[in-house]
Amino acid sequence: MAPKAKKAPSKKKMTKAERLRLLQEEEERRLKEEEEARLKFEKEEQERLEIQRIEREKWNLLEKKDLERRSQEFEELALLEGCFPEAEKQKREMRALAQWKHYMECDGSPDPWVAQEMNTFISLWEEEKNETFEQVMEKSKLVLSLIEKVKLILLETPSYELDHRTVLQHQGSILRLQELLSLKINVATELLLRQASNLADLDTGNMEKIIKDENVTLYVWANLKKNPRHRSVRFSETQIGFEIPRILATSNVALRLLHTRYDHITPLFPTAVTEQKQSPMGAEQFSDEGSTERAMTEEKLLTEENAAKEDEQPKTEQERELNLVQEESKPEVTESIVLQRTSDSEGEDSQTTQLELEMKLLSEAVLAAQLRLVENIVELPEALESYKVDLCHFSPLGGVYHLDVLELPPQCKPVKGWVLVEILQEGLQKFIYPPETTEEPDPEITFPPIEVTLEIHESVIFFERPKVIRWDNEGKLWRSDGISSVYYNREDRLLTFSMDTLGPVTLIQDAHVNMPYQSWEMSPCGTDKVLIMVKTVFIELQIYIKENLCMLASVKLRGKGCEFHLKGKWMAPIPFILALKEAGLNIFPAVYSHFYVVINNKIPQVELKAYRQMALLSSAFSFGWSKWNMVCNSTRVVIRVREQLSEETEHRTWSLLMFSGDRAQMLKMQEGNDKFSEALREGTEFHSTLYHMMKDFASPVAMERVRRSNCQFIDSVCYMLLSIRVLSYS
Repeated sequence: MAPKAKKAPSKKKMTKAERLRLLQEEEERRLKEEEEARLKFEKEEQERLEIQRIEREKWNLLEKKDLERRSQEFEELALLEGCFPEAEKQKREMRALAQWKHYMECDGSPDPWVAQEMNTFISLWEEEKNETFEQVMEKSKLVLSLIEKVKLILLETPSYELDHRTVLQHQGSILRLQELLSLKINVATELLLRQASNLADLDTGNMEKIIKDENVTLYVWANLKKNPRHRSVRFSETQIGFEIPRILATSNVALRLLHTRYDHITPLFPTAVTEQKQSPMGAEQFSDEGSTERAMTEEKLLTEENAAKEDEQPKTEQERELNLVQEESKPEVTESIVLQRTSDSEGEDSQTTQLELEMKLLSEAVLAAQLRLVENIVELPEALESYKVDLCHFSPLGGVYHLDVLELPPQCKPVKGWVLVEILQEGLQKFIYPPETTEEPDPEITFPPIEVTLEIHESVIFFERPKVIRWDNEGKLWRSDGISSVYYNREDRLLTFSMDTLGPVTLIQDAHVNMPYQSWEMSPCGTDKVLIMVKTVFIELQIYIKENLCMLASVKLRGKGCEFHLKGKWMAPIPFILALKEAGLNIFPAVYSHFYVVINNKIPQVELKAYRQMALLSSAFSFGWSKWNMVCNSTRVVIRVREQLSEETEHRTWSLLMFSGDRAQMLKMQEGNDKFSEALREGTEFHSTLYHMMKDFASPVAMERVRRSNCQFIDSVCYMLLSIRVLSYS
């Protein structure tokens, strides 16, 4: 039998006194720890408060130092910014010199500045008869050149140099030239079609003709045989053509496809997406082109409004802010406003130099940010009918394709050595398809749509599938209905679609497809030359600027380099921007762009000052995009900056700079940090301008290069920054 297991010794029971003693010891230990924690906290708090006091004293000392030298720094900045009125003076001299050179050349072409010469040129051309299509195309080169010159006069000339009468004369010259060119093309087409039987193809018996130059391409086909089985019209050695219904294949008609690389269909001042009741700018419409030299129409309207409320104080902070911006910077307008300019400019010559400077430098793009400041004044655009094309949202690209079914005019007939032809008094007539009838339509008779195949010109880039729209001549607008079965062959750049009835068509693309930008950078490339890089979802553009010229350096499409017709061509800023936009490379926000793009809005006054001072420093310093610019509020901008005098210095470390319009400071943080901080970098101070901020760190060579920069170069850099708006659209 197994022995019994021993019982474990019983634990001695704790007495009440022992429990009380343990509790007392625990309480004493807790109180001691709390006291130690309290003393530690008080010590740390005292140290923290002392650090804050020291930092505050240091901060106050820096602010005091900044205030003491602020007036001096602003005076120095004003001397540097004297380059802007100097640039305007040189532009006026260049315009006068260009007029004088034109006068001395005596080449027979009219001076676009002189209305009498333009009227004489138009009248003489109206009197010329029986011009062939080739002759009209040759003359059109001069006509198109004159139209562009007159447009540039309105865009580039400050409003105080153009009175109301002169503006109306220039507008009238543009419209008359456009209408006369269209008329001449129709007359030349009629003249060509009269000879269709003499130009007939031996195989088909029908006439086919292709005439082209750098501005116009004409495809014309005359149905002489009226073969009901010949319903596919393809022009020689191309895939361009029509698929026509039986009724047209058996009718005495001609088909014309006239592709003009220019657009004289869209009005010079297209209607905005909304009625103007929501805009404080009155009846002016906004288009896409910005300029540093614009009319003062909006300024006058705003002045009248402010005069009526002279004794009233703004009720909100936003209104006070807007009034300040309007007071310190005079807004510009777009091309459409310039072309519609109706306000009398008498008395504007008495404006001060500073007022002129501010008015010229604040682009219409910055005006867009002004409009955003007062949501109670500026409402979102009202929705259009679904078929109406919003020209503030979309841009017509690639010119206009005029598609026509024409009645074949009587043919020339040789009789006994003479050529007889019946001349119709009404001239070239369109064939109505489908035919208009007042009778009850026969359900068995159908009029199918006409299929069209077009080729997109290589000078235009589409990032999305192009959308086809047609011109409504009665409503004077572009519309998207009446077009079906659209197919786009991207590789061959062919577009096929069907239309119920033919007429002018164009292709559109979202004007903001490349906005907002993913990043940007501006770097000097030697004396008075910079390279601006803008990267978007689809493209990366590099733009050179030197003196008063710009050039497209490279285009990368989805990361791959591509050849483009604009590369390597030096142009003045405004023609350069127009050329990029017409090619589909739009990185230039318009006045309504903030309705269609989510932007990083900055106060116009701050943005304007930043661009001007960046331009002043651009010959010796690189500036670039910072992710922290989106984190700070609308009253400040954050950019990366470094000195760069040569390729050897382009690998230097970037610094972060914060600027609020009247204070610049270097940030302690780096671009790669995880959290935003306004802490000042050790050993740095506040300054009132970017120039004096960079002066603390820059080499003497860099500052000497800045002081010696060409005024035209600085003005062009500032204009380009204002047009692209890298600080709000990145």
